Amino acid sequence: MTADDRNILARGRVATRLPAQDLDRARRFYAEQLGLEPVDERPGGLLYRCGGTDFALFRSAGASPGTFTQMGWEVDDIEAVVSQLRQRGVVFEEVDLPGFRTENGIADIDGNYPSKNARGERAAWFRDSEGNLLGIGEPVH
Repeated sequence: MTADDRNILARGRVATRLPAQDLDRARRFYAEQLGLEPVDERPGGLLYRCGGTDFALFRSAGASPGTFTQMGWEVDDIEAVVSQLRQRGVVFEEVDLPGFRTENGIADIDGNYPSKNARGERAAWFRDSEGNLLGIGEPVH
């Protein structure tokens, strides 16, 4: 019996939903800073597609706490992505904690995701116009 047989959710696709207090402001941020345009929209929601995976921004009266990573992208060259996004005005988080520090917005994290045949990950974080904390990661092989 496989995991798919035991858990019907294992056959489903994960789709992230991010709150936006101002959907027009969020649309501009995702277009101008991230270079993303919605593939579909409905009143109160915008649907985006990246690498065959969907995420949606939805109008919400609630605000994101922005205290944890809510969504992330896995990329092949984090330095190139961070550089391109900075040129578009994205501001990356700087972290300086014991055992965890960013340099030029990028952290080296040992031991992340051995199931991906990686020995670690390089990661960076930024906030969107709505306060959602978003991440970028590159597996280190």
